[in-house]
Amino acid sequence: MKYESRITRVSIIPKGEPIFSQHGYHIEIDDEAAGEFVSVKYEDQGAKDGMEIDPEVWPILRETIDAMFADIKQREESL
Repeated sequence: MKYESRITRVSIIPKGEPIFSQHGYHIEIDDEAAGEFVSVKYEDQGAKDGMEIDPEVWPILRETIDAMFADIKQREESL
């Protein structure tokens, strides 16, 4: 059996804050047995439906999401 290393979660948090910061975003490659997809979670405890995206965070959030989708596509093409 061969193993590979893969990054499947990236946390975007304000500089100097812990990974559980209420202002943190978590982007993950996930799979519920129907194919991989990207999920985005925002830790703000007040957020009920949907999520709030700070304009300052959007560029790095978008870049990270695009990279995760590229990883999924590359993996699918290599199978």
